[in-house]
Amino acid sequence: MFKHILVPVDGSEHSKIALQVASQLIASQGGSITLLHVPEPRDNEPLLVWGLGAVPSEASLEERDKAGNALLEKAMEEARAMGLADDTINTQLEHGEPRQAIVTAAKNMNVDAIVLGSRGLSDFKGMMVGSTSHSVSHDAECRVITVH
Repeated sequence: MFKHILVPVDGSEHSKIALQVASQLIASQGGSITLLHVPEPRDNEPLLVWGLGAVPSEASLEERDKAGNALLEKAMEEARAMGLADDTINTQLEHGEPRQAIVTAAKNMNVDAIVLGSRGLSDFKGMMVGSTSHSVSHDAECRVITVH
């Protein structure tokens, strides 16, 4: 049913669960996944990166990209551990506002579905201005599976 799934990852527990769900779907049906990370500047708090430590809020774009690529590599390792072959896993690092970057990437890649966590690292901001998953589910032109 799904031949190409986009999985936005930010290192949160919810994005890890989204990766598990997407990996199970692809392993059972065939196809590929693309892991997407959008380095997001954080106001006054360190950005925790999937077991790799924290990136200071004042980090440069280059430093956030480096941490983002490390996060994507860690996510690839986890996808491999879940049984996916290297040729079924792609990674992409994008810049911009995460909601728009996810929707645009999904459209440009012509994915069948986006699987993302219901909450990411920006929980408080999401409560104040609306969650990324909520916005993506309304704006994406493909199916969106939100996991909790």
